[in-house]
Amino acid sequence: MNNTRNALYSIMEWITRFAYINVLWILFSLVGGIILGFFPSTIAMFAIVRDWLRGNTDLPVFKTFWGYFKKEFWKSNRLGLVIMAIVLLIGIDIWYIQINLNNLFTWISIPLFAFMLLFLIFLFYIFPSFVHYDLKIVQLIKNALLIMLINPLHTFLIILCLGLLYFVMNFLPALAFIFGGSSYAFITMWACLHAFNKVQHKQEN
Repeated sequence: MNNTRNALYSIMEWITRFAYINVLWILFSLVGGIILGFFPSTIAMFAIVRDWLRGNTDLPVFKTFWGYFKKEFWKSNRLGLVIMAIVLLIGIDIWYIQINLNNLFTWISIPLFAFMLLFLIFLFYIFPSFVHYDLKIVQLIKNALLIMLINPLHTFLIILCLGLLYFVMNFLPALAFIFGGSSYAFITMWACLHAFNKVQHKQEN
């Protein structure tokens, strides 16, 4: 009976933690006017999830979140500028093809769609890499790209898990608001930590 009670308490505690960090992610994004708040709050969320996955589960969530948010505010927004510039270029390409060819789905669009797919996969790795490695932005991007390219199985695992998550949250939309961001961070951070450890193990040998 006590074991069941302890298990239920632990489950509820983790549900509360995931919901809480998701709320903090949304609030801090809004406090930063979204444009300046989204990337530092996302980095703070990933950093806390990384701490949890590495066994540091007793950290004060708000204090730790705020600490990461302040510490990585400018660096994360510099990364954000790079990401948003790429998104803008993709948007311009789509608009150009649509206007001039009146059809987005042509053979000319194949390289663009391939690049969009690679960019999406790259985003799976960039935030975990940011919180795991202490690198400058250019080095960070190169490192994330390299790890992405040499770990296709981890990429497949991320896509599979996120697909299942999407199915569940599409069935229960309220869960997306309560756990969407934190669940995404947990899945990608968990898979990427395995990829990082694999790379480190190869380097050591």
